[in-house]
Amino acid sequence: MARPRKPLLSRARIVAAALALIDAEGLTALSTRRLAAELGVSGPSLYNHFPTKDALLDAVADTVIAQVDVTAFADGDWQSGLLGWARSYRAALAAHPHIVPFLAQGPGRRPAGLKMADAAFGGLVDAGWPPAQATRVCAMVRYFVAGSALGSFARGFVDDPGAYDPDAYPHLGQAHLLAEHQRRVDEGAFEAGLLALVDGLALHHPQVGRDVR
Repeated sequence: MARPRKPLLSRARIVAAALALIDAEGLTALSTRRLAAELGVSGPSLYNHFPTKDALLDAVADTVIAQVDVTAFADGDWQSGLLGWARSYRAALAAHPHIVPFLAQGPGRRPAGLKMADAAFGGLVDAGWPPAQATRVCAMVRYFVAGSALGSFARGFVDDPGAYDPDAYPHLGQAHLLAEHQRRVDEGAFEAGLLALVDGLALHHPQVGRDVR
C-alpha cells in the first residue's frame, strides 16, 4: 500500500495551528520550532509562507477579527451598529483572549482589521457624527471591548469564604461566590457598560437615534 501523504502545508493550516497553540498556551508559546513540530514539518518550510513571526501573528490576528460582524451598521442606525459591532467584537476576542494584547496594538495593515475599522467609522460618519468624534467613539469601543475580553473580573476572586475576613473586608461577604457565576457576572457587566456607553453617546449626537436595546 502507498504511504499516506502528509497534509499539504498551507497558510490556512499554519494560521489555524498557530491560533490553537496561542489559545492553549499563550503568545509566548509560539515559536517557529514549536509550530513546526506541531505541524510535523521542518522549521524552514514555514518561511515559505510567513517570512517572520510578526507576519504570522498578523495573519492569526486578522483571522480572529474576520469573525467580527459589522453588518449592523448597514441600516444607518448608529446605535444599532455600535451595539451589534461591540457584542460581536467581544465574542470574537473572548474566544481567543491570549491574542488580545497583540490585537490591542491596532489593525496596522491587516485587511480584516482595516475593513472592520472602515465599517465602524463609516457607519458613524454616515449617521452624522463628525469625523473627529467618530474616531474617538471607535477608539472608546475598542478600549472597552479589549479590556472586557482580556480578563475576568469574577475570576479575580477566590472561592474560599475564609479569604474575606469580615473585619477587614466588611462588604465582601459574597465575593467568594463570584467565580462560580463568572460568565453571568462578566457578560452582565459588559452588557451594562455597553448600554451605558451608547446611551451616553446619544446625549452628544446631534440627532438622537431610537432606543434599540
